[in-house]
Amino acid sequence: MRIEGGCHCGNITYEATIDPEKVGVCHCTDCQTLSSSAFSTFVPVAKEAFRLRTGQPKIYVKTAESGAKRAQAFCPECGTRIYAAAMSDPQTFNIRVGTVRQRAELPPKVQVWCRSALPWLMDLGSVKQISTQPPM
Repeated sequence: MRIEGGCHCGNITYEATIDPEKVGVCHCTDCQTLSSSAFSTFVPVAKEAFRLRTGQPKIYVKTAESGAKRAQAFCPECGTRIYAAAMSDPQTFNIRVGTVRQRAELPPKVQVWCRSALPWLMDLGSVKQISTQPPM
């Protein structure tokens, strides 16, 4: 599937060809912190199937639990997290699905690092839903 995406401010844009059957959710504590949320949703794309169209991401290097170094690519202007990849010779980029224009067409197929999942996350169906921002 061909996708397009970019950061919130429009500084970084990209295009890629992905397999929608490989969309996943990561519950690791690093993804929770880096996304400022309860989890991160990603889709892997091969290096040769990913192309930056505009902008140049800023790279933050984190060390995974395994000791591997992972590059976290962010927009230097708005801070949107675009992808993560291995530091040395990345062959795959894990694109953050929230940056994909076609994200509504990419439901997750797997959840990883579930041991770190926030306990309330799996019960959101019982939480009150409001379709727009509530009055303050």
